[in-house]
Amino acid sequence: MSGSRGARKKKGHGEDEHPDERWMASYMDMITVLMCMFIVLYAMSTVDQDKYMALRNSLATGFGQTEVGKIDTASGTVVAADDVTPEGAGYSTGTETDMSKTAASGEEQTAEQAAAASTAAQAELDDLTAIKAAVAANLEGSGLSSDVEFAVDARGLTIRLIGSETFFGTNSADLSGTAVSVMNAIGPVLKTAGHDVSVEGHADQRSSTAPFATNWELSSARATQVLRDLVERGGMAPDHIQSVGYGSSRPLSTGTADADLAANRRVDIVVLSNQSDAVSALLPQLEQAAAAGGGAVTDGRNPTVQQAADTSTTAEAPAQEKPKAETKEHATEEEDSSGH
Repeated sequence: MSGSRGARKKKGHGEDEHPDERWMASYMDMITVLMCMFIVLYAMSTVDQDKYMALRNSLATGFGQTEVGKIDTASGTVVAADDVTPEGAGYSTGTETDMSKTAASGEEQTAEQAAAASTAAQAELDDLTAIKAAVAANLEGSGLSSDVEFAVDARGLTIRLIGSETFFGTNSADLSGTAVSVMNAIGPVLKTAGHDVSVEGHADQRSSTAPFATNWELSSARATQVLRDLVERGGMAPDHIQSVGYGSSRPLSTGTADADLAANRRVDIVVLSNQSDAVSALLPQLEQAAAAGGGAVTDGRNPTVQQAADTSTTAEAPAQEKPKAETKEHATEEEDSSGH
């Protein structure tokens, strides 16, 4: 019994000498975190005045502000605030042409740049005129000259198919026989012209377009039909042509007479310019100058083939002009008042 009591007393004495100390691990972690926090706070409260001034002066110099007496040793080009345009042209880099750099910076063109732009625009106008002359020659040979109009603007050459009674039935997107003949004259030229083409459908302002829901669908369907003919029969590359339907939003005439409505029912085949916007903007001015000289793309409704060829340095004039065919009978002499 006494041995048993002695064993119990010895065990109790051992527990008093080795208490549980696991709480100290958490305590030391907390002390470490607090120490780190106070070190960070101390570091943040002390500012190196010299380094701060150097940073401020460097930023001020880099942004082109008033001279601060410090030399900016950063590499690269320092652009003054007055030299930075809203488009960021002051920072432009790369292998841009002189004309594109001038246009980006908003500066006036030099005499050399203006002359280069004019030369490029004249060459583009000659190219478009040659395309027009080739199309006009094909139309003349088929007696279809009166069914097409030509126009030049900053976008390029527009070949305009006027009057839905000539090319489409009332409220229909199916090409008529006359339209097929016209496309036969246009397609081979555009196939090899080297220009992108936009086919744009239009309708007059009247709203009765059944079976089409609106003028948008009608004009889009007509443009798509012309596009398909140019691609499927004319061999035009699909990645160089698009179709757009404008409905009645872009009329040529605001009148309500039959002639006005017929002018607004049209499909425009736009041969897009290959030049930049700055060069293409000169095309209307050069075309007007050509018109004053008696040889423009839009001279008359459709000038004779010889006249058209004279305006181009690349188009070949036909040996002999064929007489125009007699006026054709249209499938429908006058559309119904609800037709488009």
